[in-house]
Amino acid sequence: MSRTEVLDREVGRALSALSATAKRGLGDLALAELVVIRASQLNHCAFCLDMHLGIAREHGVSEKQLDLLAAWEEADGVYDERERAALALTEAVTVLTEGFVPDEVYATAAEHFDDGQLAHLIGLVVAINNWNRVMVARRIPPGGYRP
Repeated sequence: MSRTEVLDREVGRALSALSATAKRGLGDLALAELVVIRASQLNHCAFCLDMHLGIAREHGVSEKQLDLLAAWEEADGVYDERERAALALTEAVTVLTEGFVPDEVYATAAEHFDDGQLAHLIGLVVAINNWNRVMVARRIPPGGYRP
């Protein structure tokens, strides 16, 4: 099953375009996959986890990083400061329990990403959160992704 089969084709194309543009603009495909996997973990999206874990391996993300991603904050030495800033921002944008992204989380991310990269990082988090919500709401099971 392709991702666009669960949505109107135009909506699926728009979400796919946002995802692809954000990944390209971020300029780090391995980091992009860590970000989408972390958001998908938080949103309990099995389809997206299954898909992006495979893609992450293709982009050279280490098994150790994938294994410890759910506990990245406690995994000293596994993620560099840039990755940690991206993961913190991913969590803050994904789980808006306080209504806003904390200033310190945003400021830390801004230290590691230029304005364009930061915009693309946020765009990527927004895109995967949209995909997660679609796949979870439609109850699309893992295993159906084909590149």
